[in-house]
Amino acid sequence: MKAWRIGLRLLRQDWRSGELYLLTAALVLTVAAVTAVGFFASRIEAGMARQGGELLAADLVLEGSDAPPAAWCDRAESQGLVSAATVEFRSVVLGSDGPQLVQAKAVESGYPLRGQLRVREGFAAAEQSREQGPPAGELWVESRLLRLLELQVGDSLALGETDLRIGAILAYEPDAGGRLFNLAPRVLLNAADLPATGLLGPASRATHRLLLAGPEAAVADYAAWAGSRAEADGLELLTASTARPEFANAVERASRFLHLASLSTLLVAGAAIALASHRLVGRQIDAVAVMRCLGARRHLLMRVFVLRLVLFGLAASLLGGALGWVAQAGLLAVFSDWFGTALPAASWSPLLVGLGTGLVTLLGFALPPLLQLAQVSPLRALRRDLGAPRGSVALAVVLAALALSALVLWQAGEFALAWKLLAGLAAALVCLVVAVLALVRLAALLAGRSRGLWRLGLAALTRRPGGAVLQITGFGVGILALLLLAVVRVDLLQGWRESLPPGAPNQFAINIQPQQVEPIRALLAAQGIEDVAFDPMIRGRLVRINDRAVVPSDYAEPRAEQLAAREFNLSHGTRLGADNRIVAGAWWQDAAAPPQFSVERDLAETLGISLGDEIAFMVAGREVAAPVTSLREVQWDSFNVNFFVIASPALLGDEPASHITSFHVPASDESLLVELVRRFPNLTLLDVDALLQQVRQVVDRGVLAVEYVFLFTLAAGLLVMYAGIQASLEDRRVEHAILRTLGVGRARLLGALAVEFVVAGLLAGLLASVFAEGIGWLLAEQLFGIAFVFNPWLWTIGVLGSGLLIGVAGVMATYPLLVRPPLHTLRHH
Repeated sequence: MKAWRIGLRLLRQDWRSGELYLLTAALVLTVAAVTAVGFFASRIEAGMARQGGELLAADLVLEGSDAPPAAWCDRAESQGLVSAATVEFRSVVLGSDGPQLVQAKAVESGYPLRGQLRVREGFAAAEQSREQGPPAGELWVESRLLRLLELQVGDSLALGETDLRIGAILAYEPDAGGRLFNLAPRVLLNAADLPATGLLGPASRATHRLLLAGPEAAVADYAAWAGSRAEADGLELLTASTARPEFANAVERASRFLHLASLSTLLVAGAAIALASHRLVGRQIDAVAVMRCLGARRHLLMRVFVLRLVLFGLAASLLGGALGWVAQAGLLAVFSDWFGTALPAASWSPLLVGLGTGLVTLLGFALPPLLQLAQVSPLRALRRDLGAPRGSVALAVVLAALALSALVLWQAGEFALAWKLLAGLAAALVCLVVAVLALVRLAALLAGRSRGLWRLGLAALTRRPGGAVLQITGFGVGILALLLLAVVRVDLLQGWRESLPPGAPNQFAINIQPQQVEPIRALLAAQGIEDVAFDPMIRGRLVRINDRAVVPSDYAEPRAEQLAAREFNLSHGTRLGADNRIVAGAWWQDAAAPPQFSVERDLAETLGISLGDEIAFMVAGREVAAPVTSLREVQWDSFNVNFFVIASPALLGDEPASHITSFHVPASDESLLVELVRRFPNLTLLDVDALLQQVRQVVDRGVLAVEYVFLFTLAAGLLVMYAGIQASLEDRRVEHAILRTLGVGRARLLGALAVEFVVAGLLAGLLASVFAEGIGWLLAEQLFGIAFVFNPWLWTIGVLGSGLLIGVAGVMATYPLLVRPPLHTLRHH
């Protein structure tokens, strides 16, 4: 109890004297950033995952060749889920030019469960949103079908044995983009009209889907229940992430950027806490010496310091958590229209994470220097020249490193991001300290050869080498945070946007026969669509990996089981796409290269395929086997044609194949698509523009979230620079008083301060620019898979801007020392 009372009394005294203001600001900012990111990121990620339900028009989908048994619907209803059934099938309608193949879908009332349909009442009419599908007796059709059949909205169309009125032009289906290989054009009808068409019988080929939606917990429980039973009933369980890898990649990148922003704030604010703790130790030495004179033992002082730190940490962390909640709530209130639908409510877990982060950060960075105070000699009360006790530098570094590593691993969310960030940070700090030491030595040599203000300013910079290293390192970390903000916010996010450019392919053409490749290429070129690649496509089923037969039931993971059971689209050639990167092995360059395979890396990891393994596919009734000589990383969200498995021409070049291509067609050029279908009736066009728009929305929302979160990093960077300036004020107060007593005028001292801080800023800016470019390249190339372009303006802003910023801030912070009478300072020291 004695330690508690002393700790509370000292805590109140420190707060009233202003000793804790800087440390409070750093800790509150750290916790606010972590909790705001926790609240905001969890809601954004949940919202984007819910938006991903638009790819399925639901949260979960059960798909099969037959309607799911009634037990599946009953189970869903008992768990509070809503459902809607759809049936999709191919049919033929008659037009003036003969029969036209269509992809028809009958939907129950309530469809879609997620997202909205969009229709137009005429070719020139504006799009309108609809909550449900067409009413009974009405059809909604794609505009291409109307052009092909020369019909208008309001005309009748014979579908099977019944005539239905064309009620609207179907512009958008939420789940049409989630299934890439759908035949176009599409027709949407009410399920009540399906029996009258007579198109479906007991043996008809159709795809039945049961759409489910509801609370997140109920959906997760249902998915867990259905996962082990779906295969037995001939059903496949689909989620947004498994439906399309493009959407999953976009959400994954958004999550990575948010975690990076949070970690950047944590690291920079940790540096501010370390600098503020160093200053706090210097201001408390006299008080501790008096306590030692009054009989306070070291173990009592250590308990007091720990208790005081914990109490202070809890109070500041609670304040930071409240600020984080306000920050995320304010952001959602301002930008609520960006998210389309209300985001899920936030849980309280981010607040607990924020409190834990605040305490670990404070104890890791601030406890080691504060424990030095327990070693203060009682003689310090009488002899001011004894100075502060020399603490264990190794202990301080180890505790700070352990705390930092634990926090990074905790907050990163993935091991790869954590260890790369920690390794980069450790290398950057070591290089930064070494470079600062070298530059301080250089400044000391220049000071001996300088005159006037330059000599006085450079001498002040090098008079305290340890303090100069600490100060410039702090400045460097702060400037590095600001530059990384520019690199990530401008360059990396722009690169992320440009990875999905406005001209990204929105049309796929499949079933192209070899003799049709050149005529189609010529037709596209006549419309200004150049450099279109046509890739051969061959169907094959994976049957063997080395001597092990591929049996789907041998895989415990559902995705691996689905991949092992499916047929793959194989291709061959010598061209490696720009959105493919070899990560292991080597790519063949010659068409005469021996038989071999290149496999997408994630597929290889999922199915247990390693470099050098021999894999075999069943192609056209015969086994085709070859070794795996390379693994590729594929940028699926480029919307170019890509394949999981590619073979050398010597392996599959003689196999019968159709071709596939992708290209971009503006919305105003639908006539080109009609002409393609008319001239090449066997051609199948796939419109993925809806999916493209959804992924682009995810990217834009992720960019918005990251830009907001990095405002905390900006504040932390400024706080580090302020803490670096404040750390040396106590020593400067006495130095300036002595210099003033010796006759140095205010103007000369002010000029010397300007020289000192400008030079420190230039040095910090130079080092920060180097590391900002290096870290930016590492993040872009190694972590996010984005092309990085070195920015020359970064060096100009980093070096000159930091020199000006720190010079002005340093002079303004230390100017009050120049106007204080020197006698007053010397008497109180």
